Amino acid sequence: MPGSEIDREQEYVATLYARLDAMREEAAERLAAAGDREAAGVWRAEVARLDAVEQGLCFGRLDLHDGRRVYVGRLGLFRGEGGEPLLVDWRVPVAQAFYTATANAPDGVRRRRRITTRGRTVVALDDELLNPDGAVDDGLVGEAALLAAVTAERTGRMRDIVSTLQSEQDRIVRHESGGVLVVQGGPGTGKTAVALHRVAYLLYTRPLLRTRGVLVVGPSRVFLDYIGQVLPGLGENSVVTTTIADLRPDVEVSRVDPPGTVEFKGAAVMAERLAAAVRSRVRVPDHPVDIEFEQQVLRLGPRECGRALRKARRTGLPHNQARLVFHREIVEVLARRLIAEMEAVVLTETGEAIDGGSPDGRLGEADLRALAAAGVVIDQDDGPRTLSDEIDRTGLRDSLLADTGVRAVLDMLWPPLTPERVVSDLLGERADGWSAADIPLLDEAAALLGAGQATFGHVVVDEAQELSEMDWRMLMRRCPSRSMTVVGDLAQTGSPAGTASWDRVLRPHVGDRWRLAGLTVNYRTPSEIMAATADLLAVHHPGTPPLRSVRSTGEPPWRIGTSRTGLIATVADLATVHTDGQLGIIAPNDLVEPLAAALSLAVPPDLTGEAVLLTPAQAKGLEFDSVLIADPAGILGAAAQGHNDLYVAMTRATRRLGIVHPGRPPAELAALRELGRPGWP
Repeated sequence: MPGSEIDREQEYVATLYARLDAMREEAAERLAAAGDREAAGVWRAEVARLDAVEQGLCFGRLDLHDGRRVYVGRLGLFRGEGGEPLLVDWRVPVAQAFYTATANAPDGVRRRRRITTRGRTVVALDDELLNPDGAVDDGLVGEAALLAAVTAERTGRMRDIVSTLQSEQDRIVRHESGGVLVVQGGPGTGKTAVALHRVAYLLYTRPLLRTRGVLVVGPSRVFLDYIGQVLPGLGENSVVTTTIADLRPDVEVSRVDPPGTVEFKGAAVMAERLAAAVRSRVRVPDHPVDIEFEQQVLRLGPRECGRALRKARRTGLPHNQARLVFHREIVEVLARRLIAEMEAVVLTETGEAIDGGSPDGRLGEADLRALAAAGVVIDQDDGPRTLSDEIDRTGLRDSLLADTGVRAVLDMLWPPLTPERVVSDLLGERADGWSAADIPLLDEAAALLGAGQATFGHVVVDEAQELSEMDWRMLMRRCPSRSMTVVGDLAQTGSPAGTASWDRVLRPHVGDRWRLAGLTVNYRTPSEIMAATADLLAVHHPGTPPLRSVRSTGEPPWRIGTSRTGLIATVADLATVHTDGQLGIIAPNDLVEPLAAALSLAVPPDLTGEAVLLTPAQAKGLEFDSVLIADPAGILGAAAQGHNDLYVAMTRATRRLGIVHPGRPPAELAALRELGRPGWP
């Protein structure tokens, strides 16, 4: 590309940054002058948004057949207030052609130019001329820019792909599904990046969504740290990110359940068991219950209890709210009875007292105490009279509710409950702490009892194949509109409570309001590594179609055998001599601590380090320049889904894959090239 062309683009890019600086300065002034917290929050968010788009502000240009020239970038910039557009946001309709135009369907585009910048400097241009009369181009759009991105060294943080979105990815980003969109794709297809770009697109095209909120759920905090810069880089800072466990921040996870227990707790039938456990705590006595109030005995019958229970249940309220209705009904019964007894303390026509009054018609001591408890002071100087007009009925009810004896009986009949008590009583696990599999059970119990929960207008679920049926119930409660973007790969399910069918986990909640979109091209993993997974897939997922990798590195994966006692030392030697990019070391759980000690690596992992040690579960969704797998047989045998965990581990690399196995290799890996001695080929 002639230098003068780069110079011209540099001049234009400088204009864009000057406009960005002016906007940033204005936002900072507005923030400093903000007179209240709400205004300050708005301008603080605007300053953050403008700061986040600094890198790669402008990344493309479209030359259209009608003579227009459109620059595409991370946000829209205009020449002055309401002036002509200098830069269009990648989410607006006119920018879509930047991702979808091809030679046989140019969509009005004559030339597409990709602009590469380093800081504020233009360093490269990549032009594609699109001729509608030319040959059909079934290849990837902008392949040069794409390959530059996927072969760049990893930094421990996910990059956005806004400048290299491919056509099948862009279709999903702009999908207008009103329900649940499931994005199914194998390793390296860009599922996570597509989902995050879809969030940015939805927030741009549906402004109301900003007020209702967006929740992004990831498999681990490690993963959320990894993707943490993507949305800010797209100009979005208001999205909430969390894991399933962090949806209950009041619960500390301190225990790991065995696989069978995880599967048991994750089944949808646990919701029925919890509901039955809550219902069983409410009881109607089969004989009258005596309640002492101010030295009087009030008798409560089973029929009255049953009537109050049915009225409370008909409200449809959760347990603890319906309990208040039940208590109110019982107290009303007691108050009416007490009032009737008080009003009956008068003289008959023959001068005899009724129901325990004194012979002269005056109130007895017990009557006076009951009235005093209700806050009613009686002057008896006027002689006998009926008391209904004197009694403060509200005060009497309050006194009954405040009485410890009355409350003890009410709580015996319909007790207050906590989620922790319901779950621990059902499981019989009181002193062992909570596991991750307990989180959705506690959340279900909280919903049954009436605890409030924050809700969102849209929810994104990454690595969604790992969620149990109870996890899905937990998420659906937080998204009443059932508007979701769900991404995952059923061939990578590692949890024993995870899913093998999207329809099975979604249909109970959304019926047929879900759509499946597939990603079929592997942009990350070299063809040599994908070929190495063929035997593993053939044995465990015989119907899974192979992914098409866009590139080849010429470096086939390899394996090296060692002894069980020499495993740690062999892995340490290979990690020490690795110098080309970021290395991910993936090992079964029982090897993490000894490997961390031998290599002085952080646990939990530090994703920005030159070498990172992880389990297969922690590695989900991540990528590294090179990957070294320690003890593949240990990964295979650690769980019923161990083959999926090994598949995950094998497909995290963008360049090289090595495997260290004690003894004979698993049959699924036997065909890999074997090295005679440790060392990276």
